[in-house]
Amino acid sequence: MISEQVEKIQRALFTQGFLLGEIDGVWGRRTIASLKAFQEHAGLAADGVFGPKTSRKLFPLNGHIAAGPLLPWVAEAETLMGTREIPGPASNPVLLDFAKQLDIQYAGDDVPWCGLFVAHCIGATLPEEALPSNPLGARRWERFGDATTPRSGAIMVFWRVSKDSGKGHVAFYQGEDDDNYWLLGGNQGDQVGLMHYPKVRFLSARWPRTAPPPGGGRPVVNIETLQDGMVRQRPQEMRAQSQFLS
Repeated sequence: MISEQVEKIQRALFTQGFLLGEIDGVWGRRTIASLKAFQEHAGLAADGVFGPKTSRKLFPLNGHIAAGPLLPWVAEAETLMGTREIPGPASNPVLLDFAKQLDIQYAGDDVPWCGLFVAHCIGATLPEEALPSNPLGARRWERFGDATTPRSGAIMVFWRVSKDSGKGHVAFYQGEDDDNYWLLGGNQGDQVGLMHYPKVRFLSARWPRTAPPPGGGRPVVNIETLQDGMVRQRPQEMRAQSQFLS
């Protein structure tokens, strides 16, 4: 889990006196501010991005904490697993707060919120990253950041109904099988969770410009291992998700 990487970074910042408070695995404003302070102290660009140079300075004995770049936006998504919309006229205040923090007009969680969830995860962990105009629109994410190939952490955009409908879905790449991409995202079965989406509906994979480059080739992900590592879902929930995607 990426949140474990965040905990290691937080622990190193805490040990060196740059982080106050608990080590919680959340890559939020507190951790970003602490990392910026460390970077400035170490003579690095104080951008709050945990890249190779920062890793070597913060972990001088081994120079890194994990293979590949840190993906704080995925770590944030992981912490929100199981967050659900509220049936009926009420709305989940957590989702409403996402919109408030981003200054987005949002009527309530009966409005599709996959784009809102991605915007929150990116905006909360990469504060210098430019979000699409009207990030509630899933297809707006086709022009976000830079183009990449499907890989761990990529922002994945799909069409719904038809390619010309303007409707879509957006979430984070987690893995794939022969026919589907597996995604971590919001408004997937009315909650934040893991779900598959057909490859034939895939439009674009995007990468944040202020994040470390994605690095090597597409990861090979064992779906059973992926499911075990996330929140276990009951078989009926998986069937419901499959119906949602059809």
